[in-house]
Amino acid sequence: METTIRINPETKFKLDEFRQYKSESYDELLRKLIYIVKMVEKEPKLSQKTIREIKEARERIKKGEFYSEEDAKRILGL
Repeated sequence: METTIRINPETKFKLDEFRQYKSESYDELLRKLIYIVKMVEKEPKLSQKTIREIKEARERIKKGEFYSEEDAKRILGL
């Protein structure tokens, strides 16, 4: 089941900044953000190494250097 929610255009713009790839749905994005918030609540401090690795991963994703879910399933034989 899907639903529609109203958000301020500025909020939408800010959400768009967190998208890792163009076709990432808002549902995927919100689930990812919720997951991150929950993880931060459990482990609030990230090491400098982890922060650097996250930044590097996001740059690779922006360059298109990632596997789609379908590719990953095919590679893993799922």
